[in-house]
Amino acid sequence: MAKTAIFNKIGGPEVLEVVDRDVPAPKAGEVQIRVKAMGLNRAEVMFRTGNYVTEPQFPAIIGYEASGIIEALGPNVSGFTVGDAVSVIPCFMLGEYGLHGELVNAPAFGVVKNSPNVSWEDAAATWMMFTTAYGALVDIGQLAKGDTVLIRGASSSVGLAAIQIVNMLGGTPIALTRHSNKSEELLQYGAKHVIATEEQDLVEEVCKITNGKGARLAFDPVGGPYVATILEALSDLGIFFQYGALDTTPLAVPVMPLLGKDLTIRGYQLFEITKDQERLERAKVFISKGLADGLLKPVIAKVFKLNNISEAHRFMESNVHIGKIVVVP
Repeated sequence: MAKTAIFNKIGGPEVLEVVDRDVPAPKAGEVQIRVKAMGLNRAEVMFRTGNYVTEPQFPAIIGYEASGIIEALGPNVSGFTVGDAVSVIPCFMLGEYGLHGELVNAPAFGVVKNSPNVSWEDAAATWMMFTTAYGALVDIGQLAKGDTVLIRGASSSVGLAAIQIVNMLGGTPIALTRHSNKSEELLQYGAKHVIATEEQDLVEEVCKITNGKGARLAFDPVGGPYVATILEALSDLGIFFQYGALDTTPLAVPVMPLLGKDLTIRGYQLFEITKDQERLERAKVFISKGLADGLLKPVIAKVFKLNNISEAHRFMESNVHIGKIVVVP
């Protein structure tokens, strides 16, 4: 028996329960992990509220990220041994596996050994955020030195990861946030510029920063009507990545910038990378090197206990934090 987060109906944070649950032995291709820390993501909030790409089947397990120690190996698993310190990269749909618990099973192809001297909390906070940003900006966008990147929702864990990756590769990260109250902290976390979108003219500010060229890449978890303004701030052959749907209203696409600058508007999900073994391995190498070199490091906003996971979800929904929310057993 192990304490596990579940929910039995769609709703607010209060529907989450922590129950004692039997954890079966790992199946073929799986490992079993004694969890030391768990990462919380916006996807879990959307799953709990019925707004995710998959629907929960009750009682629903939950959780994409965890770090811990391998306790058992299923058949046909190689490359790992019992006692290894590991983390899980999200490579499955919510509901298939639930990593928010004391003892969990996970698919071995999405498990990575922890870098030396990385804390459990940092390890649990690493892989969703950095792999998501890496996939769009590096794997697909071919981010290069000198590129300017617009990062919307920049105070989120993925936004901060994107800032670090852009800096790592010699680009210019521009953090987009609605209000200027987070500007100083975003600059401290590596943004070269911060634009408060409800207080400043985005197109005008980007024009100044880029000497009229525009940004080559935009990375957006929100969507909605403001996308039209972001597209106007892109350069010729610019690429707009939509990787979330915090605003589910249809995108507003201005035709003249689209045609005049030969823009690309692209939907993107993390699973494009994590379900392709070759691309996932490249992501592991890139991120592990960044961690080892000290160029990538997750920003942790707050740590909660598993018994208080409802409070952790409530804190995420408040949108006052900067960085990753972590849960420990």
